[in-house]
Amino acid sequence: MSNLSIRGIDPDLATILKQQAQASGKSVNQLVLDVLKEHTGLHKKKQFTQEYHDLDFLFGKWTDSEFQKIQEKIDEESQIDDELWK
Repeated sequence: MSNLSIRGIDPDLATILKQQAQASGKSVNQLVLDVLKEHTGLHKKKQFTQEYHDLDFLFGKWTDSEFQKIQEKIDEESQIDDELWK
């Protein structure tokens, strides 16, 4: 891994970099690396990591008895029919 020094960063840019790094929970070094990779096309976007929130309203809504009924149905459907596998 190489090191690279960047000279001539004015105080306003330094302040913005520090603020953005702090807001994103990164070091200034990591923020600059991420920005450089993104702008040079080296940043690889993760595939198949899209988050969906369309069912969020369901979380925490089932009572214990509702959960038990659903779990029993799932368990019932998960049974293997030995006759089909002969």
